Amino acid sequence: MSTAVEVQPSARDRRLARYAAAAIAASLIEAAIPSPLPGVKPGLANIVILIVLARHGWRDAAWVSVLRVIAGSLLAGQFLAPGFFLAATGALVSLAVLGALQALPWRWLGPVGRSVAAAFAHIGGQLVLARLWLVPHDGLFNLAPVFFAAALVFGIVNGVVADRLLRDNAA
Repeated sequence: MSTAVEVQPSARDRRLARYAAAAIAASLIEAAIPSPLPGVKPGLANIVILIVLARHGWRDAAWVSVLRVIAGSLLAGQFLAPGFFLAATGALVSLAVLGALQALPWRWLGPVGRSVAAAFAHIGGQLVLARLWLVPHDGLFNLAPVFFAAALVFGIVNGVVADRLLRDNAA
């Protein structure tokens, strides 16, 4: 006779699941958008990560980010493919930067500044991994200005959207 163990999710578990679902949905929508250059994507899920970071802290943002990368890659059929490792590397490097920036008050460096820093860290981590693993040639870095320009534009846009959503839902 077996006894079933029932696990009751906490309010935090439910909250993280909702945020992760939103981030995963954003990633899947983004995957369906054609890209002019491989690796140039708007990073829509980062809006969710910024909101979680602002409202609930780095630890919860890290959980949502990790869940997004794993579940998003599983749903897209990319788990353990090179794209998964690039996404995971970008997410981990951007989380490290966001963690370091947690020491700064939000009034000094708000969602836009944090978003741009995370976007630069994300693409920087991906470029380093791609150079070390996928494209063993320094010519890859000739694309860096394009990638960093995209990171700047999308970092600003995502930060503005996150800021707006945080302000609209603060009341």
